[in-house]
Amino acid sequence: MQNIFKMLIKTHLAITGFFILLFISAVEHKAIFILTSILATYLPDVDSRFSTIGQKFLSRILQFFTKHRGVLHSFSFLFLVTLVLALFFPIISLGFFLGYSSHLIADSFTLDGIRPFYPLKKMSSGKISTGGIMDSSIFYSFIVVDLVLIVVEIMRI
Repeated sequence: MQNIFKMLIKTHLAITGFFILLFISAVEHKAIFILTSILATYLPDVDSRFSTIGQKFLSRILQFFTKHRGVLHSFSFLFLVTLVLALFFPIISLGFFLGYSSHLIADSFTLDGIRPFYPLKKMSSGKISTGGIMDSSIFYSFIVVDLVLIVVEIMRI
């Protein structure tokens, strides 16, 4: 079970990398933006004991109070946290929003889906099996696109 989640985080990182590359030229503090986006990509899975971040001690404590793909996998939570960050730590708010939202959007296409506007019961789900052929295809497709965007960016310099 653990390998499924590690495969999934690779896909999340490849997708987030795509969005980082799309927005990086418009961002003033590039290193902070990249770091925040990558860290935020991991955060929705803090409530899963099988995820990379969910195996950390503090995550284990949080897992007593939440369930996987519950409130932390919702745009309701994302909007609230992004608003707080925009008010008090604006330098990281865009990176946080980008990384976290790309994770939620990707998960909304999986079989398990998400409840986008928690606590509402409405689910958003798709046909992608975590760790399956489609997941792998998405991962490799985004890696290719990421590499193309990096080459394009290097050629501009």
